[in-house]
Amino acid sequence: MIKIEIPCGRSFMTAEIPDGELTGIFRPQLPAPAPDPAAEVRRAMSAPFGAPALEELARGKKSAVIIISDHTRPVPSKFILPPMLEALRRGNPEIRISLLVATGFHRLTTAEELRNKLGDEIFEREKIIVHDSGNPEVLRKVGTLPSGGELIVNKAVLDTDLLLAEGFIEPHFFSGFSGGRKSILPGVAARETVLANHCAEFIAHPCARTGSLEGNPIHKDMLFAARAVKLAWIVNVVIDAQKRIVKAFAGNPVTAHAAGCAFLRELAQVRVPESDIVITGNGGYPLDQNLYQSVKGMTAGEAAVRQGGVIIICASCSDGSGGESFRKTLAEAASPQAVLDQISGVPRNRTIPDQWESQILARVLVKAAVIVVSKEVDPALPCSMHMKHASSLPEALALAKTLLGQEHPRTAVIPDGVSVIVSKA
Repeated sequence: MIKIEIPCGRSFMTAEIPDGELTGIFRPQLPAPAPDPAAEVRRAMSAPFGAPALEELARGKKSAVIIISDHTRPVPSKFILPPMLEALRRGNPEIRISLLVATGFHRLTTAEELRNKLGDEIFEREKIIVHDSGNPEVLRKVGTLPSGGELIVNKAVLDTDLLLAEGFIEPHFFSGFSGGRKSILPGVAARETVLANHCAEFIAHPCARTGSLEGNPIHKDMLFAARAVKLAWIVNVVIDAQKRIVKAFAGNPVTAHAAGCAFLRELAQVRVPESDIVITGNGGYPLDQNLYQSVKGMTAGEAAVRQGGVIIICASCSDGSGGESFRKTLAEAASPQAVLDQISGVPRNRTIPDQWESQILARVLVKAAVIVVSKEVDPALPCSMHMKHASSLPEALALAKTLLGQEHPRTAVIPDGVSVIVSKA
């Protein structure tokens, strides 16, 4: 028997798999974390990709905005922001700096969440603005995206002399990778802009998949948005399963992000044999707070499970569904296929909130059954959305074997589904 551990919330779910059933445990092959995370950030900032030093950019500027991640992202801002703030003020002691929280289409980040994320000193000292994608008073139109949608963003990014962003790079289930240009779209974009970019046509595109940038129409829109608002400089990091900085990348938003993606791509590729059961997770807290975010981990299972198989995902889902429109779309549909049929006919300019997450979850459910393993979620919630529920991994495995009618299913384990790019062995 082989013991497995899957991150779930702030702890783990455990189980034992018979040797003969386990096809493998698949993780990204990341190097050891940086011994001094702040020093690693400073190292990257001292040798920026395709851009002058941040101190040089700050000279002569009256204001700067740093776009920061929200409560759903495990970006280690406490180590990234201090060197950025220091560099800006070293280059220009008089520069006015604001931190703009990139909430995208998520709920607004609370003061308590910001204090926990940033630390007391930055929270108390710096000016912080929380982006609200549904508030027209803070938004302004910039132009038209390649997709045809209107590019509308928080006017704070347009009214500053210097626009910067922090973030992290991980495989992303439809934009290829997170980080870089995503700070703008969806990060600080209007609801209608996000909706246009996340349209049914683009989500269904074969290039809108984990680790895919070339030919990806969602990525193309995002690059356009970042250039349109003159995003000038970024600091992005690659982190490990414990959310520790492995390597930092700084400088030009396109070239620094591309370098980070190339670094991670080599390490995150895993070849997984097609399996009857795939056990995975969503990286633990904060990424597994709700079902909405946990669809990301499910897509790693989707890439490896056989047609008609079972995906088991461990996710706390302490925050419930994560989106009422997302919940209703699945709960009110007769079947996952009915969801796909309904969404496939929605034009780009008629995308509804959370449609993309419903579309991807329905796609996953058409291929395989999904069992959500959580002690915190109301079991009725995933069950109402055409999924199953279990309170422990052993319970989920027993249920999976019953669903499959197999005593000895081939079982693959991907402890952190959001950290890998899965291809079939």
